[in-house]
Amino acid sequence: MAFQPIVDIHTGLPFAYEALVRGANGEGAAEVLARVSPENRYAFDQQCRVAAIEGAVAAGILNTPARLSINFLPNAVYSPVACIQLTLQTSRDTGLPTDRLIFEFTENEHMADTAHVKNIVDSYRKMGFGTAIDDFGAGHAGLGLLAAFQTDYIKLDMELIRDLDTSMPRRMIVEGVVRIAKSLDITVIAEGIETIGEYNVLRCLGVRYMQGYLLARPAFKALPVIELPSQDYAAVA
Repeated sequence: MAFQPIVDIHTGLPFAYEALVRGANGEGAAEVLARVSPENRYAFDQQCRVAAIEGAVAAGILNTPARLSINFLPNAVYSPVACIQLTLQTSRDTGLPTDRLIFEFTENEHMADTAHVKNIVDSYRKMGFGTAIDDFGAGHAGLGLLAAFQTDYIKLDMELIRDLDTSMPRRMIVEGVVRIAKSLDITVIAEGIETIGEYNVLRCLGVRYMQGYLLARPAFKALPVIELPSQDYAAVA
């Protein structure tokens, strides 16, 4: 696993670290996920959860107040209660409190049964976990998915963020999503921030939590150092 912080720009501290799967030889997530099949999906999902928790604790997350955000495959969960047992055991073994766990699922994974995903989200909430829709604004659902059920967080897809400072349509869409999320009591996280211009627009729109290369690149088996733009530089950039 590699880890990338989700930064609270009000404090400059990590709100959470997202665990990003990597291959044995450093292969990226896309290459690893391409090898996931219906036959190995469940085992892969379970092993990723264990690797994320053990890796984060080994990297020092217990020395921070940050949460750990884990990507999961909804189609690999046949029963929320049964499939969470190994995760709970790993949390106990490592000393990571379960209320510091966030589970992200991506819109890019086809979800044939929305009711099943809603059941997972509802069950995880009852267990004290945070839940998030990753890559919001891309993939199979979009606002239709948000109408079916609401997670604690939505992570705006980087394609919406890219060139946000020079694209009025993107800015209007992001502003609309932020307004909707606030009305639904959902926290917005913006991912893929690479420029000061994107950072400034998001800050002006009231987005508090950000993730991207501008702030910190993922670090393999480590928690990277956050480089928050100075207020003076950000204000005039």
